[in-house]
Order: sequence, then C-alpha cells, then structure tokens
Amino acid sequence: MEQSVEAISAIPHRMYEAWNRGDVAGFFADFAEDVVFAELEGTIYRSRAEAVAAHEVLLDTVMKGSRLERGEVHFARIVSPGVGVVHSRVGILMPGEQEPPSTRYSMQLFVTVWQEDRWVVVALENARLLSLQSMAALESMPAS
Repeated sequence: MEQSVEAISAIPHRMYEAWNRGDVAGFFADFAEDVVFAELEGTIYRSRAEAVAAHEVLLDTVMKGSRLERGEVHFARIVSPGVGVVHSRVGILMPGEQEPPSTRYSMQLFVTVWQEDRWVVVALENARLLSLQSMAALESMPAS
C-alpha cells in the first residue's frame, strides 16, 4: 500500500463491503488497536476490541440483515506526512428496503495514520446526517 489519497479513500468502501457480508472483524480491520470511535448515539469505544464486541451484538440483533448502501467519500486528504482524514457518507437499508430513508444516512470523519506500511484509523466519528427541517422537527417534539 502507499501513502496516497486513494489508499485512505478505500477504507470506508472496505468497511461497507464487510458490513454487507456481516463480517464485523472485517469492518474494523483497518482500525488501530487503540482507536477512539464515537458512535452516532454518543457511545465512545476506546479500542478496536470494544467496538468489535459491541457491533457483533448489533449485527446479530437490531441490525441483522442490514446493508450499507449509497456510500461515497466526499473528501480525503493527507494533512501531513503519515496523517490523513476522510469524510464519507452512507445510507442504511434494513431487510426488504430498496432505498435508505433520508433519516437513515450517516456521515463519518476518519483520522488515519500511516503505521507498519498501511493506513490505520485512529479516530472515527459517526454522526447522523439530518436536514435542518428534520432537526427542527426533532427539537419541536415534547421531551420524554
């Protein structure tokens, strides 16, 4: 592998493919052992092992049979030698769906570093992609 924008841009696509196979270890294969991963609902995983364990349960239960679709990298950049960032977006399809609903798109910001002749993810933030209208509708709902 080489220190190129194309190489770091390939990471999200490998993750999507692994998710769609139900391969949790493959999904996290490009992550550093000590990755910090902030999930969309606020959970923060502080290691690859912790993230793998949580996602094995997730893919065996509420996300079983789901697929990541319409994934694309919006930008990737090497910010200094050996350090890169990637921003991607992807939709989640549940079994039987043909198109992800607009409320089920998320965006990810990856921080990558060059270690042992490959790019590894050292930090990832996964956030829900919401329109201003969707956020306003959520904010207008009564608190529970």
